[in-house]
Amino acid sequence: MLSKSSKYAIRAVLYITNQTQNGIKIGAKEVANKLDIPAPFLAKTLQELSKKDIISSTKGPNGGFYLSKKNNSKTLLDIIDCIDGIQKFNECFLGKHECNDQSPCVVHHIYLPFKNKLIEKLRTKSIFEMANENALNNNLPEILNLDDLD
Repeated sequence: MLSKSSKYAIRAVLYITNQTQNGIKIGAKEVANKLDIPAPFLAKTLQELSKKDIISSTKGPNGGFYLSKKNNSKTLLDIIDCIDGIQKFNECFLGKHECNDQSPCVVHHIYLPFKNKLIEKLRTKSIFEMANENALNNNLPEILNLDDLD
């Protein structure tokens, strides 16, 4: 459902949040090395997130990426929207051109409650909350509680 770009962006933002809570800034190259993400790709992704005010950045020798108090209230859905757009969530799970309640694919009614619950969780948890839970659990599926989507 999520592109590799969105997954990289989420991992990077959660990492940056946990590493920069004391006013420290971190460079894209360091994040890329720690998370095993291609550095040039991640640098462009982080710049895009910064342009959209999802994360903050400062240029110069003491520069880097960080989260301000304002950024901390952003959500994972904001990250996904910046990278992929949220229209991706409206696409058919099986790739059918037209899939809706009137013309559903075979898994539409199975997928719809899962999708709606996932979107709600992505919309209501702040980056700061998710980063803190990630630090404790180190497991994103547990953070999203994907196991209780029945």
